[in-house]
Amino acid sequence: MQSGADKSGTIAILDRLVAFPTICGTSNADLIDWVEQYLVATGARVERVPGDAEGRSSLFATIGPDGPDGIILSAHSDVVPVAGQDWTTDPFRLTARDGRLYGRGSSDMKGFLACMLTAAASAGRRTLRRPLHLAISHDEELGCLGVRSLLRALGQQGVTATGCVVGEPTEMGVAVAHKGKIALKITCHGRAAHSANPFRGQNAIVLASEMVIAAGRMQDHIRQVETHDGRFEVPFSTVQIGLIDGGTALNIVPDRCVIMAEIRLLPGYDGADYVAWLHDAARRITDDGARGGITVEIVNAYPGLASSGDGGILATGLRHARQNKTGVIDFGTEAGLFESELGIPCIVCGPGSISRAHKADEYILPAELAEGDRFLAGILDDLCAEPGA
Repeated sequence: MQSGADKSGTIAILDRLVAFPTICGTSNADLIDWVEQYLVATGARVERVPGDAEGRSSLFATIGPDGPDGIILSAHSDVVPVAGQDWTTDPFRLTARDGRLYGRGSSDMKGFLACMLTAAASAGRRTLRRPLHLAISHDEELGCLGVRSLLRALGQQGVTATGCVVGEPTEMGVAVAHKGKIALKITCHGRAAHSANPFRGQNAIVLASEMVIAAGRMQDHIRQVETHDGRFEVPFSTVQIGLIDGGTALNIVPDRCVIMAEIRLLPGYDGADYVAWLHDAARRITDDGARGGITVEIVNAYPGLASSGDGGILATGLRHARQNKTGVIDFGTEAGLFESELGIPCIVCGPGSISRAHKADEYILPAELAEGDRFLAGILDDLCAEPGA
């Protein structure tokens, strides 16, 4: 660690975690090896779950007795890329400067993972009456991809718990809802021709532009007809065109253009009607094939989170976060998948701020890590308490 920061406890663990360049879409094997060894040393029972992609794995660890009444702490091990960003420090070396700890993933979300490992070490020295579980996934930043193989494995084993804390950076606020997402690939097929007579071809970029306009009209429709949820900054579902790729040369009528788009859905919406809208638009634009073809493909999707707000993990989270109200977050997490796939109630609560994530000079404050440690220590006390205490 640079600049003489405290090298003990959670900060020392974070220092080690940041040093693993676990960029999403690449191997996380070295980090998983290190964390697995760390957890085994605490006395945890650790299962390594291979991912669907080569070189990626998840971990599920349990400390304490077996049983259905434990609590899961959940974090992802991957981080977003640093390429093209103007960092003033080495992004993969935790650097203490001006009271901040800089490093990729420090807030999102290796800070919480470090707090989890500190809690695991403490749990290994105590007598738990209910189990503490730790779930560590991969490739969350690609659309919650890596956690799916982990959840399949846990589902096959019949693992359950009274609740799950997904420790994304919420500044220790307790979030009970976030939007879901559908990622779409819209491929427009035209017909190539020499640009000297473009009427002999069918311009795929023109088809794509009409699909962009159709998506904009759908956004207007959504704004008008959806029941707004005023808890969110944008209180309705949104449509975003993120990437367009088409054409090979200026003097060739392009025969292919690809649009990458996403729909961010209010909790409770599955988006099927909106995907159907885009399919219908594709048929109208191409005149059912007379003007080429347009395909609309779902490449990824994850559900939103809509906690019931009743007791259990929510009451636990509010008590130990020292909060008396809940909130929502605008970004997606794995929490909706834990609820939909395993039926485990979730909250999202962790140290750091999402406003610092995904950009240069990401950082977390030592005091925020200390708050994360205090929060998890309270949960651990609950797991050690006599029933009814």
